[in-house]
Order: sequence, then C-alpha cells, then structure tokens
Amino acid sequence: MKNDLKILLTFDIEEFDIPLEYKVPITVVEQLQIAKQGMDVVEAVLAQHKVVATLFTTARYAIEFPEQIKRLSEQHEIASHTYYHSSFEKKDLLESRLELERIIGKRVNGLRMPRMKKVDMQWVIEAGYTYDSSINPTFLPGRYNNFHLPRTIYKEEGMLRLPASVSPNLRIPLFWLGFKNMPYFLFRQLAYQTLKKDGYLSLYFHPWEFTDISRYKLPFYVKRHSGRLLTERLSKLINDLKVHGSFATIDSYLNS
Repeated sequence: MKNDLKILLTFDIEEFDIPLEYKVPITVVEQLQIAKQGMDVVEAVLAQHKVVATLFTTARYAIEFPEQIKRLSEQHEIASHTYYHSSFEKKDLLESRLELERIIGKRVNGLRMPRMKKVDMQWVIEAGYTYDSSINPTFLPGRYNNFHLPRTIYKEEGMLRLPASVSPNLRIPLFWLGFKNMPYFLFRQLAYQTLKKDGYLSLYFHPWEFTDISRYKLPFYVKRHSGRLLTERLSKLINDLKVHGSFATIDSYLNS
C-alpha cells in the first residue's frame, strides 16, 4: 500500500565550499551566505508541499543561523553533518551533536559525514548516535567504490546504517548529481523502481544547489539546473512521489 512506502528526503546543510575543490577561492562568509539563501528556498518548498525531511547540518551553519535551525526542528529532523564541512577531527562527532542539541533542545540521533567520507563506527557509537547515513553504495570515480556494501539498511559493528538509495540492479545513484544530470523521467522511473523494491527511498541534496551558482567556475555537471530550474524540478519530484508513498524523517522511519 502507498502509506507503507516511505520517502526519506534529506538535505546536507553545509558551507558552500565546493568551489575550493576546484581551486576557486571563496570566503567562509560567502559560503554561509550561499548556503542560507539555498536553505531559505528549500524551507519554502518543504512548507509549500507540507512534507517532512531530515536535515543534516554542520554545527558551523547552525551556530550562524540558530533561529532557522530551531524553527526547522519543529517540523523536521535535525541531524549532524559534523562540525565543519571542510575539515574533520574525531571530537567533531560529539561536539557537533551537543551543539545541535543545545540549539534545538532535542536529541540528535543521526550522522552523515561530509562527502560521505568513511568513519569508524566505534567513534560514531561513542559520540552517541543511533544511526549513520554516510554510505553511497555505488561507484563514484575519485570518491569511493562501495559496490561491496549492502544497498539497504544494515548494521555495522552494532551501528544502524542507512545508505543513500541506488537503483536495484545497476546501482545507479539517486543522489544530487543524478537528479541534476539525468533526464527527469529517467530519474523518476528509477526512484519509483527503488521505492517499490526496497519499501523506502532515501534521496539527498544540498541547499546551495537551489540558489544561482552559475557565476562560479565549477564543472557543468555540478552547477547544471541550479537555482529556479532545480527548485521547480524538486517540486515536481515531490508531487510525483506523493502518489506512490508518504514522506518521513529517517529517525521516525527507523523507529516505526
């Protein structure tokens, strides 16, 4: 039945530091401004469609915009994207969780590492998380080769891990780059197939994608369909997915 199929819409709220990967200078102030502009758009889309999402935010962003994160926590799940997006130390796992909990006044259960980096599950357990969503179980050149990992929810060293969704057979990743660059009808069809096969669909995007980043010297596949065009595409996807399932946060889904 439709209500048994769950759509886990997720956003990584982070500093817009991707220009640094391509040797394009950008200040932290500008990184945060672009992130906030995009998150304002995402917040409006979620409110318009009356759907919930899981928001993995860096502590740095939350400290800069605490009122927004607190407000979002009233409807959505707030989870950790560690402390900073461009750097990481073990202590960031615990410190980011505690900072987010201070801001929203609620327990933070989920973790997603920036850029889906590998992380020791014992560290994650020690930092007090109940689930990790730092796995893209596919092959991405220059990033990772995770074909050997399960496609769906599994446990590793006692930690519950929820991978980002990939298609059932070829493991085509249904993530932000796929959403930007695939023909829409193909992405939608693969999303339908995955939702039906797995019983849930876990998608992830970045708020900065939903503002105009065309002026930055980034690869075409990164900045394609940014701003208004991508926002319209997201609205269409939400409307199309509503017919096939209901939206839930990761935490509520795992505890259902």
